[in-house]
Amino acid sequence: MDKYFRIELLEQTPNPQRLIWRSAHQCVCEGPAIDDPAPDEEKAGEYAVKHLLAGDRGHWSPFEAPQISLNVIGFNHRTMQQITRHRVGVHFSVQSLRYTSVRFCEFAQNPTVEDLESLVYFRPVGEYRDRQGKRYTYTEGDRQADMALATQMLQHYARKIDAGYSEEHAAGLLPMDTRQHWVMSFNVRSLCHLLDLRSKADAQLEIRQLCELVWPHFEAWVPAIAHWYKTNRWGKAKLSP
Repeated sequence: MDKYFRIELLEQTPNPQRLIWRSAHQCVCEGPAIDDPAPDEEKAGEYAVKHLLAGDRGHWSPFEAPQISLNVIGFNHRTMQQITRHRVGVHFSVQSLRYTSVRFCEFAQNPTVEDLESLVYFRPVGEYRDRQGKRYTYTEGDRQADMALATQMLQHYARKIDAGYSEEHAAGLLPMDTRQHWVMSFNVRSLCHLLDLRSKADAQLEIRQLCELVWPHFEAWVPAIAHWYKTNRWGKAKLSP
């Protein structure tokens, strides 16, 4: 796992499994759902699994009620693109490359390997496969060459800023794997959708690692649902809800 990849909890709906219960209960009760006593959080989670999920019932709409917001830190721009390509019910607020340019210009004045890796993501040295399954090796020499090129790109970017280019114009010179931070919000259903698509074995390395870092927040928030998901859907590439 890249040392700069990090995901932190910002906000979340309290008692999310009870809210799912109330949302489902409103569909079948004569009066307002709020007038009926709700089970505790644990029992509500058991209800959600047994009556809404088990046996592939697929009654997903109540799972859209609770929301969770996460701060995604240090991931590369390309990983963010992979999420937005298949997003369903996901909110993004992404660090702008128009209003945040200082870190790149400061690096260009005094480049170091550590600072470069804090700004641009490089895959670890190792064995990889292309989309056709052919193996190849990414060597330390390959990585060093990529880092040297990225340093040149950032220095060229800084020269353009110094010459009066607008940040949005110069941003086109930044490496594709420039790190960006973003706020990402899901409901339970849309988070399951992301995990279905991106935790599977043929998803790209970085997005699988993002799912691994999201998982503890999901598990702590809706434990009964997370337990069911881990057993029945994690990594299995089932049709997404």
